[in-house]
Amino acid sequence: MVNTRAIQFMGLNAVRVLSIISLLLVFASTILVIVTNVKAVNAFEASKTGDPAEMDCDYIEGSTVPNQPAGVFWAIVSSLLIMFQTIILLFSEVSWPMKFFDRFFPVLGTQFGLGALGIFQALISTQILSHHVDDFTLVAAFFLFALACINMLLGLIFRESAKEKRSIRAWRAEAKGVLPTSVDQRPQFVGSQSYVNSVFSQGDNKGMWTEKVPVTIVRNDSTATWSSTDKAGFGFGRQGEKAAGLRGFILQRPEESLPRYASPSPAPTSGNGHHVAFAAQPTTTHVSLSRAASSVTSTSSFYSPNPEEEEQIERERAARYARRERRHRDESYSRESSRSRSERSETPIKSSRPAAF
Repeated sequence: MVNTRAIQFMGLNAVRVLSIISLLLVFASTILVIVTNVKAVNAFEASKTGDPAEMDCDYIEGSTVPNQPAGVFWAIVSSLLIMFQTIILLFSEVSWPMKFFDRFFPVLGTQFGLGALGIFQALISTQILSHHVDDFTLVAAFFLFALACINMLLGLIFRESAKEKRSIRAWRAEAKGVLPTSVDQRPQFVGSQSYVNSVFSQGDNKGMWTEKVPVTIVRNDSTATWSSTDKAGFGFGRQGEKAAGLRGFILQRPEESLPRYASPSPAPTSGNGHHVAFAAQPTTTHVSLSRAASSVTSTSSFYSPNPEEEEQIERERAARYARRERRHRDESYSRESSRSRSERSETPIKSSRPAAF
């Protein structure tokens, strides 16, 4: 089975190597053009005293320098710019320094494909081919233009993923991908050294797993291990109260809560089923709200430090409860009275006289 990823990697890197070679050839040919132009200009300046017809020409003979004011300057500047561009493209092809390109020249960075590179190569090659040059420079420029067309085509096919597919580092990282990449991030819980020593010492002396050994493991601040002891807590009894008192905690007993309204006593009824209303006040039921004396000693956490204040609170609570009871009885009595009056008014009065015929 053909590995498509390997074919893409080798094909893109082959084009990459040819592109680097073409840029090096163009760089060398540009240096040769500069040397040739300088020699031609020197020869032209030396022969100015000759035939005027030879002096009146568009280009200096044997060079790419135009015969005009500052023609030599612009010809040299053009060659230097071509050399500078080839150096930048060479650094882009060798992927160094990519952080510089990603920040200051993004079209040659990792986020763009090979299309921009092909366009720059085409501009350089057409600039060289637009002049009359020697055979070496001509071949180098044609070679660079061919690679420019290939890079533009690859940029259209692979787009921004072309540089990633030809990257050697990405290829090596993918080759290592056969190994498991996931790592268990859960914490590793290991028994403390005291537990291990106690188990193995008991196993050597009396036989391992032959009897139940009480294990006492203390939390170690340097590790994340926890365990319990033979007495995990003291509960809610006397032992827990003592332990809390020794540690400085005070256990307070919650205050007693009373019902907001007491259930009213049923009103007496007569023989015919009607409620009977009495003018006398109903019997008052006395409710004892005092709390039995606690059997806890003064050292207990339930001990009240101010008995007089507690007694005053109990009296106020009893008074409030008595007022609520009295108000509730009055309301109940008024409702029963109004109900009995309405029932008496609706009952028809029978006459003791015989009916007249």
